[in-house]
Amino acid sequence: MTVTAIPLDRARQAAPQVYERLREQILALALAPGSVLARNELMAQFGVSQTPIRDALLRLAEEGLVDIFPQHATVVSPIDLAAARQAHFLRRSVELEVVRSLAQRQDRSYVPRLQALIARQRGMLDAQDFEAFAETDQSLHRQLCEAAEVPGLWALIRSRSGHLDRLRRLHLPAPGKAQSILDDHALILDAIAAGDSGRAEEALRQHLSGTLAQVDEIRARFPDYVRG
Repeated sequence: MTVTAIPLDRARQAAPQVYERLREQILALALAPGSVLARNELMAQFGVSQTPIRDALLRLAEEGLVDIFPQHATVVSPIDLAAARQAHFLRRSVELEVVRSLAQRQDRSYVPRLQALIARQRGMLDAQDFEAFAETDQSLHRQLCEAAEVPGLWALIRSRSGHLDRLRRLHLPAPGKAQSILDDHALILDAIAAGDSGRAEEALRQHLSGTLAQVDEIRARFPDYVRG
């Protein structure tokens, strides 16, 4: 196990910060499936007591991102395809309504901000910085939910999407995948800006379907990472 223990903000509760740090590293595959998370090591690395470590690991377990074996070990879980498919169903259902709603509104004040985000993401692709690219991808979808005034639904999607997000992260470096994400983002935003809800929904469907359509190939390349 190699955990990057960024110093915590002592003005905030420790457990949520430890949870976020570990979750980020699990989703980025810096902590790959099968990685052992030893509580004593985590306590030393984050400089906290056992309680916030325990609380953070329990929260990760609730999301299915770690498996806790009492009195033995905590291990980063494999990617569960059934959980990934359910997260995809949830995300598609919510975001189709988000883009439809946005396309039907008159307010387009958020569009330049999202266009700038896509431009920054293009620079990340040029630099082959897939970690920053993935983070910006999440940010764009979050900001779409915020523009639609349903930020709580993005929080719900995020809490259910750990397995899907890891599957997408495995797929991201595949030739042409990141470019197709950029192209999809541009199509979605162009359709919203034009007030064309049907085109926005179709572009979103295409955007969200790519990884699961390639799941057999991903599983063949990473058999130790994927379950189901």
